[in-house]
Amino acid sequence: MKKFNFRKVLDGLTASSPGGSGGGGGGSGAGGGSVHPAGTAGAAGTPREEVQETLTSDYFQICKTVRHGFPYLPTALAFDPVQKILAIGTRTGAIRILGRPGVDCYCQHESGAAVLQLQFLINEGALVSASADDTLHLWNLRQKRPAILHSLKFNRERITYCHLPFQSKWLYVGTERGNTHIVNIESFILSGYVIMWNKAIELIIVFVSLPQLLIGYENGTVVLWDLRSKRADLRAYYDEAIHSVAWHHEGKQFMCSHSDGSLTLWNLKSPNRPFQTTIPHGKIQRDGKKPESCKPILKVEYKTCKNSEPFVIFSGGLSYDKACRRPSLTIMHGKAITVLEMDHPIVDFLTLCETPYPNEFQEPYAVVVLLEKDLIVVDLTQSNFPIFENPYPIDIHESPVTCTEYFADCPPDLIPVLYSVGAKHKKQGYSNKEWPISGGAWNLGAQTYPEIIITGHADGSVKFWDASAITLQMLYKLKTSKVFEKQKLGEGKATAEIVEEDPFAVQMMYWCPESRIFCVAGVSAYVVVYRFSKHEVNTEIASLEVRLQYEVEDIITPEPEIIPQFPDASSQIPSLKSLSGSTNTVACEGMMKDSIPCLSVKTRPVRMPPGYQADLVIQLVWVDGEPPQQITSLAVNSAYGLVAFGNCNGLAVVDFMQKTVLLSMGTLDLYGSSDPYQRQPRSPRKSKQFAAGLTELSDSPVSLELERCKSPTSDHVNGHCTSPTSQSCSAGKRLSSADVSKANRRGPGRPPFRKAQSAACMEISLPVTTEENRENSFSRSRSSSVSSIDRDSKEAITALYFMESFARKNDSAVSPCLWVGTGLGMVLILSLNLPASDDLRQSEPVMVSPSGTVLTLKGAVLTFACLDCVGTLTHPPYEVWRDPHSADDGEKTRKRKLVMHSPSSSQDMGDHQFAVICSEKQAKVFSLPSQTCLYVHNITETSFLLRADVVTLCNSVCLACFCANGHIMTLSLPSLRPLLDINYLPVTDMRIARTFCFTNEGQALYLSSPTEIQRLTYSQEMCDNLQDMLGDLFTPVETPEAQNRGFLKGLFGGSGQAFDREELFGEATAGKASRSLAQHIPGSGGIEGMRGAAGGVIGDLTRARIALDERGQKLGELDERTASMMASAEAFSKHAHEVRALAPHTQN
Repeated sequence: MKKFNFRKVLDGLTASSPGGSGGGGGGSGAGGGSVHPAGTAGAAGTPREEVQETLTSDYFQICKTVRHGFPYLPTALAFDPVQKILAIGTRTGAIRILGRPGVDCYCQHESGAAVLQLQFLINEGALVSASADDTLHLWNLRQKRPAILHSLKFNRERITYCHLPFQSKWLYVGTERGNTHIVNIESFILSGYVIMWNKAIELIIVFVSLPQLLIGYENGTVVLWDLRSKRADLRAYYDEAIHSVAWHHEGKQFMCSHSDGSLTLWNLKSPNRPFQTTIPHGKIQRDGKKPESCKPILKVEYKTCKNSEPFVIFSGGLSYDKACRRPSLTIMHGKAITVLEMDHPIVDFLTLCETPYPNEFQEPYAVVVLLEKDLIVVDLTQSNFPIFENPYPIDIHESPVTCTEYFADCPPDLIPVLYSVGAKHKKQGYSNKEWPISGGAWNLGAQTYPEIIITGHADGSVKFWDASAITLQMLYKLKTSKVFEKQKLGEGKATAEIVEEDPFAVQMMYWCPESRIFCVAGVSAYVVVYRFSKHEVNTEIASLEVRLQYEVEDIITPEPEIIPQFPDASSQIPSLKSLSGSTNTVACEGMMKDSIPCLSVKTRPVRMPPGYQADLVIQLVWVDGEPPQQITSLAVNSAYGLVAFGNCNGLAVVDFMQKTVLLSMGTLDLYGSSDPYQRQPRSPRKSKQFAAGLTELSDSPVSLELERCKSPTSDHVNGHCTSPTSQSCSAGKRLSSADVSKANRRGPGRPPFRKAQSAACMEISLPVTTEENRENSFSRSRSSSVSSIDRDSKEAITALYFMESFARKNDSAVSPCLWVGTGLGMVLILSLNLPASDDLRQSEPVMVSPSGTVLTLKGAVLTFACLDCVGTLTHPPYEVWRDPHSADDGEKTRKRKLVMHSPSSSQDMGDHQFAVICSEKQAKVFSLPSQTCLYVHNITETSFLLRADVVTLCNSVCLACFCANGHIMTLSLPSLRPLLDINYLPVTDMRIARTFCFTNEGQALYLSSPTEIQRLTYSQEMCDNLQDMLGDLFTPVETPEAQNRGFLKGLFGGSGQAFDREELFGEATAGKASRSLAQHIPGSGGIEGMRGAAGGVIGDLTRARIALDERGQKLGELDERTASMMASAEAFSKHAHEVRALAPHTQN
C-alpha cells in the first residue's frame, strides 16, 4: 500500500481561556489552513465553556480496509484446489484473492505492471506472480495482509509463460527468446540449468511423473525435453500456431489447440503426425475436404473421468461466418458438444478437479470462467451445465456507478427487511451445489453495527448493499426508470431529453433510514420520492411539473463580511418571479419547447412490487426553449412531508403529502431586496413574455395572455405560499414531445456527486465517458471570489438541510427551517410554518417564507449540521415508518408518529445551539439565535473540498473533509481544531470526486475503479482491530494422498518423487546462473514473513520429498539457509537505511 505522509495535528491549539484564540494549523498540504474565533468574546464565552470536546488526534488514523467489486481489467487466473481459493490478476498490477464469502483480499504490485500469470504453491500458502515488467514475485499468503517475500527481475529476456508443478520447488520460466529458465522457489534464485532454443516459447506444460518437460512454441512446434539427458526426446510439428497444450492424465497423449480452430491429439509413440484432428465448430465440406477454418482456440483443457468420457473444454474456435455471436466456452463430453455463450470476452478459464495430482483421473466438477467484466462458475456435474450463484458483489458495475451513499449504524431491522423484498426478485435456475471457491476463514469480528451502502447507476437503477463487518452483499435493487414511459425507437432524438445517453442516470440520492423515505434526483432534471411498503399495489403515479428558469443582469462585488440583513417578509419588493408550475403544455414560436418535461411519466396504473414504491415524480420543464438545468442539491424531511431541490436557476420546495409545489423561484429572489451582490432582475423580453411564463407579482394588471399561462390555483404573495393547492398534481399526465435542437441544449449543470459545486455552476457531463472529458471538467476554476465570477453566471443551490433551528436573531424557540447554501457561499434560512396538528396536515397549507437571515462563507456551501448546547449532534425530525398500504388501515395506523429531534445528553434543547456550515474553502460554527460566528477554519486556499460531512465517532462528533488535492482532514466540533490531515489520495478523475463519501464510526468509501469500491477508515480504533476483521487466506488443510497406482505401475511407470531434480538443477550440478540475467530483490514481507515461509513453503515441501534417513541433515541445511536469508534481509535493510540517511548530504 502506498506510504502516506501522516501528519497528526497537535491538540490543544484552542486556548483554554474564554474568548481566547481559536488556534492555528490546518495542514499545509491542503493549501494552508487557519482556525480563529470570530464575533465578540462576551457573546461567545458561555457556549465555549459549555462544550467539552473529547476527540483528540489519537483517535484518528487512515488505512484501507477492503475492496469490493469485480477486479478491474483482469488478465490472469489461478486456483488452489486444496485450499480452494482463487486469485485474479489485473492490468493495473493488482491481485484479488477470493475464498468463502467474507474472504476477499486485495494486493498491489508497487510497480503497477500488469499481471501476466499467477501460480499457487498448492496448499502451501504462497503465490507466484509474473508481471509485465519481467519480474517474478513470491507472495506469502499465511498472513491476512499478503506481502512479497522475494522478487526476481529478469534483465535481458521477457517472460512469456511460467509453470510450477504440484509439490515441486522448481519453477519453469519460458521467455520470448525461446529459452527455459528454472527458479528455485525456496531461495528465488535462478538455477544454472538452462534450456536454450531459438523460438519464442508460447507455453510450458510439465508432467510430474516423468523426468521430461513438454515445451510448446508459437510456431507450432512441440518438444518433449528430457531433463536428465538434456536432449529432445520428441519433436512434433504442425502447420498451425499452437495456443495451448493439455496432457492426458496417463502421460501418453497430449492435446493441442491451434489458430485455425482445430484440436490435435498426439500420441508419444507416433509423434510424426496427430493421432486425431478435429475442428469442432468447422463446417464439413461436401467434397470430403478438410473442414473450413474457424477462429483460434485460445485454450484447451483435457480432463479425464474414471466412470465417463473425458471432458474437453476450450474457449474460442467459433466459425468466422458467425461474427455477431458472443464469446463462448465449448464443453465436449463424449459426443455431446455444448456451447455456453458469454456476455463479455473470455480472459481465462480453469477446470476445477477433485484431485491436485495430474497423473490421476481428474474428475472435473466445475469450470471457472474469467470474463472481462464478470466471473462465472459452471457446474459440470449436471447435464445442462447450470452456473453457480455468485456470492461475491462483482456486479457493482452492472451499470456504471454514478453516485454513492454510505450509512453506518443503521436501524437494525432495515437489512432483514430489504433482503426479504430483494430476495423475491432473484433469478432462478442456478446450480443447487455449494459455491466451490470456499477456502479461507472469516468471522464477524468486533464490529457488529449494521451498515448499508447505496449505489446509483447510469441506467437509473439503485442498489442497496449490506456492508456490515467489511463485507458486501446485495440486498435490494430499485429501478427508477420504471416510472417513465419507454422511449419508442421511432422517436429517436425527437424528445425533450437533455442528455443523449443514459437519460435515467441517478445523479444524487437522499435516504432517511428511520422513515424509509427515499428520494432520487436524475440527470434529466427530475426527482422521484419513494415510500417503502411490504405490500404490492397497483396505482397511478402522481407527478408534478416545476418551472425553474432565471436570468440575472449584473453582479457587483460587495464589501467582504458586510452582508445586508434580509428585511421582514412584509417589506419585500414585489418583483419576485414566482414560477408557478402549470401542467399545461404551452407551445409558441413554432417548435420552441416550453413547459415540456424531459421524460414522460407513465399514465396508466402501474404494478409496484413490495419494496420502494414511487409516491411522487417531480420534473423540471423546458422554459422558453431552454432545457431545465440538472439538479445540484436535494433534501427530504419525512416529518415535514417536504422535499427541496435546487439547481443553477433556483430553488423548489414541494409538499409530497399534499402533492403541491410550495415554492419555485430564482436564487436571487430568495434574498428579496437586499441581494448582497446587487444584481437586478432582467426585464422579461417583450417578444417572449408569453413563452417565459413568468408572473410579475405587482399591483399592475396582468394581461389575459399571462393569466392563461399562470396556474389557476397559484397565489404567491411576497414570497409566501398561501394556497394549499399552489400547483395542481398531475397523476400520470401524458406529456408531449418535440424536436430538440442541439444548439438549444445547455450542458448539465452539476457533476454527479451530491455536495457542492463551484460558484459558477460547473458544467460536467454524467456519466463521464472519456479521460479528456474528466480532465477538462475537473480542471474548471473553483474560485469563489465574487470578482472572478462571470457577470452572467448563476448562483447555484449547492446544499439544502431541513432542521429545527432558530431562524432569526430574536427567536426564543426553535422552529422548522430549511437551510439553503449557494455556490457563492451564501447561506439563507427559510422558515417553514406547518399546520398546528397532524389532523390538519393533509388539508392546511404549509407556509414557506424567508427569515431574513443571510450568512456568508468562502466558496460553495457543501454541508450543514446542528449541535445542541452541549455539542451533541441534533438530527432532523423524522416520521417513524409505517406501511402506507397496510391491511390494518384504522385510525391508529393513519396517524403519523413523529420524532422531533434525537435526545441529547440534556433532554432540554437549551437556549441556544450551534450551526456548523462547511464550504469548499472554509468551515464556520455559528451560535444561534445570536448568529455569532464562534469559530472559523480556512481549510484550503489552493484547492477545494469535494466532500464534507459531520459524522459521529467514539460518542462524539467531528467534521470530515475530502480535498481535491487528496487530503483527508477531520476537525473537532464546535472548535474546528484540526485533528487529522493526511495526503491520502490524489483525485485523478471525476469518478473519485463524485463517489467519495464519509459515514459515522470513522468510515468512508469511493469508487477506486469503474468496477470496484474501496472502503477505508479514519478511526484509530478500527485500524487497530482491522486484523481481527479480515479473513484468513490460509487454513491448515491436509494434502490429499495420491491414489495407489499399483506395484507394476509404480515400478515401470516412473514417479515424480523418485526423480530428484535437485541433482540436475542444484548449484552443485548446474552451477550458478549469470548475475546479469536476473536480479534477486528481497521482498517487503519482513523477517516474520520469511520465517512463515521457511516453516511453511520451504519446510513442508522439503520434508515431503526427502528420505527419512536424510531428513535431519537436510533440515539442518535448511535452517542454515533460512538463517542466512534472514541475515541477508537484515543487512539489506540496514544498508538501505544508511543509503537513505546519506542521500540528503549527497544532494547538498
